[in-house]
Amino acid sequence: MEIIIVGGGKVGVTLVEQLSREGHNITLIDMDGDKLQRIANTFDVMGVTGNGASYSTQMEAGVETADLLIAVTGSDELNLLCCLFAKKAGNCQTIARVRNPVYNKEVRYIQEELGLSMVINPEFAASMEIARILKFPSAIRIDTFAKGKVELLKFKIYPEYHLDQMRITDIRGKFRCDILICAVERGEDVMIPSGNFILREGDIVSIVAPPRQSADFFHRIGIANNRIKNALIVGGGKISYYLSKQLEAMGISVKIIEMDRGRCEELSELLPKATIIYGDGTDQSILLEEGIRQADAFVALTNLDEENILLALYAKSQSKAKLITKVNRISFDQIIDQLDIDSIIYPKYITASYIIQYVRAMQNSIGSNVETLYRIIENRAEALEFCVHENSPVVGIPLEKLDLKENLLICCINRDQRVIIPKGQDTIEVGDTVIVVTTNTGLNDLKDILKH
Repeated sequence: MEIIIVGGGKVGVTLVEQLSREGHNITLIDMDGDKLQRIANTFDVMGVTGNGASYSTQMEAGVETADLLIAVTGSDELNLLCCLFAKKAGNCQTIARVRNPVYNKEVRYIQEELGLSMVINPEFAASMEIARILKFPSAIRIDTFAKGKVELLKFKIYPEYHLDQMRITDIRGKFRCDILICAVERGEDVMIPSGNFILREGDIVSIVAPPRQSADFFHRIGIANNRIKNALIVGGGKISYYLSKQLEAMGISVKIIEMDRGRCEELSELLPKATIIYGDGTDQSILLEEGIRQADAFVALTNLDEENILLALYAKSQSKAKLITKVNRISFDQIIDQLDIDSIIYPKYITASYIIQYVRAMQNSIGSNVETLYRIIENRAEALEFCVHENSPVVGIPLEKLDLKENLLICCINRDQRVIIPKGQDTIEVGDTVIVVTTNTGLNDLKDILKH
């Protein structure tokens, strides 16, 4: 597709990198000519220097023939204006990043009356990701497929989980759970395992299963899935506000420590059920006084990545709480991921992921049959949900006889409201949705899973 991206910040660059890798023709608009040139040269995309809300700049970028314009500058108003100009000049689909909570209440109007295809709020999206993790605190990350009927969960193997030195093929029989291990991270290596793969302590494992089966599996290997009753949050920004609203709806009591008195007063009005503490959340005495040792969940959401990381490590030393920390910079993600922190949230990755899912849905309407895409291990492995059509070359053939690409696993078949964790004799049929996990990129059709 022909895609115009306005804004060469971190989200913009992430989108350029991932969408260009998937074969789209990208044109990037940014005011900074030097930065634009660097990005264009790095990813081999077109660059146009100028104001993305300018008619002449958009025309130079090819808005008349574009399929989609994505506005991710630092200004909500500029992003909305970019999309309005694009709708008039080119009649393409449009996506705007909008961060102000005021606009969050008006999303329906923005989409229906102003004609935007999608409005993405990074802070709200990040809060949803955190809330989803806190629903199942034993997991590092949770994604859903088949309208919630299938979960993809990631967790780390500790000594007490009874999985060290176990062959994957033996797991179903020993624990009597219908789950499939679809990816393993070991150090810097990412592997799509076969049945003979042997798990080790310290591995980070991704499994696919229906929700009840995944819960049974965790229980049987010794992972307690204790419900979160209270959460201690450091930092009172937008993510904290959105998260607190969701946690309160889940019956979780919330305490927020914020060092800005004015913001504390504002949060007290916005969140009357929450406990708002005025103080420095990096002060150990305050953390101890406010119950870090008794907290079921600890969430570090200050504006400084370094503070968030140190807070999570301190909380690890003081309590058994579920730890979640926010990191804005994505340049050191592989190093940060090696720290002993339960879950790390990257708002910019989450924003890019939501947008890429929308792009995949657009492709689905013009030839691709990808229903859902998740990058389960950033830039190294992805899980895709395909819809099966009549002319697919994989229909009716036992999975064990399919000539599949290397580093690829068919994890799940959803058929007539029934979830199948497949074995070699199972077949894919017309109307199914199929979940595939792979380290290969650029799969746009179910036939792409085959070698030839």
